Amino acid sequence: MNDETDRAPIEDTHFGAITVRQDGQDRIEVDGEAIPRVTLERAPATEADPQIAIGTRDPAHLTMRIDDTTVELQPAKGRLSRHSYRVDVTYDGADYRLVPDSVPGSRLTRDGVHLGDFSSDGDETVIAEWREDPEIRPADAAIGYALASAFGTGAQPMWMMIVDGVSGALP
Repeated sequence: MNDETDRAPIEDTHFGAITVRQDGQDRIEVDGEAIPRVTLERAPATEADPQIAIGTRDPAHLTMRIDDTTVELQPAKGRLSRHSYRVDVTYDGADYRLVPDSVPGSRLTRDGVHLGDFSSDGDETVIAEWREDPEIRPADAAIGYALASAFGTGAQPMWMMIVDGVSGALP
């Protein structure tokens, strides 16, 4: 795992310093003084997909913990539509979803309420922009930063993927 001194913490507007650390494609850890610690680990024997920061979207090969509680994590397969790149988490009676809503970004919801927007290339640099309306909880930040780092954010709309596919097939 990267040493904290190698990585400057991210300054979140609601929760102050948050550190995101990646250990290759094996483990991601998010922590800060004002949020719970989140770890996301890929099973050691699982072959890593180089396109995904955590190495897989298969929930059978991933374990997510918030503090010491294992939580339900359900990444979708990630096919053609933006919605197919969603990641769902159930924690403390709430249903969270991180889903792409633009080319660079994804929105985080809790029980269907839009909490904020995240941007990340699937690395230790994550940007969060919180909405003003809903109450933002420490777990919201911890989950959002972990999912954005593990799976990246954003996706092309389906029509762009189709145009890219067609133009790539032309001589």
